[in-house]
Amino acid sequence: MSDPYDARTAVHEQHVDGYGTVRVLPLDPPADADVVHSWVRAERAVFWGMNGLGREQVAEIYTHMAGLDTHHAFLVVKDGEPVALLQTYEPQADRVGACYEVRDGDIGLHLLLAPAGEGGARRGWSQSLLAVVSAYVLPGLGRHRIVVDPDVRNDKAIARFLRQGFEKGPVVVLPEIDVPDVYLPEKTAQLAFLERTAAFPT
Repeated sequence: MSDPYDARTAVHEQHVDGYGTVRVLPLDPPADADVVHSWVRAERAVFWGMNGLGREQVAEIYTHMAGLDTHHAFLVVKDGEPVALLQTYEPQADRVGACYEVRDGDIGLHLLLAPAGEGGARRGWSQSLLAVVSAYVLPGLGRHRIVVDPDVRNDKAIARFLRQGFEKGPVVVLPEIDVPDVYLPEKTAQLAFLERTAAFPT
């Protein structure tokens, strides 16, 4: 079967033995709207905050993000199949920057995994994917530390990050954002951090 994403230029590509080839592609909001909308509208993605939005609204949000210098969205593809939505951001340009002491070299990350396939969840699958994502944002982009801010109620995401070697930080309250192009409700979040020196020791 041909890879429908093969013609798109990846910002990162990595083959993992026994897992497959993972490519990180800049999100194309119109082209990727169907798959992204199908993920974010699902009940399992309630903490992503887009459950009630229509396809066009989701496309508009990511079209707006594509015009920013500080926030970026990517479609993560494994062996030609979309498997995750990745967002990276500059913490000092995000509301999380008001909730902890931002260091030079920090990068923020949000990751939404696609629903498990017909075979259901597979042991170690998400860890392998997150390892590739970490390789892109840490040594790949020359950053020193990842910060994540999952909702404090999102036990699965928090456990996934901790299994990956993230260190738990403080619980913080991210303030509400209500501006013309963006609305984000207040969120109680569990911060966690991954140092490049811990994830990729030399």
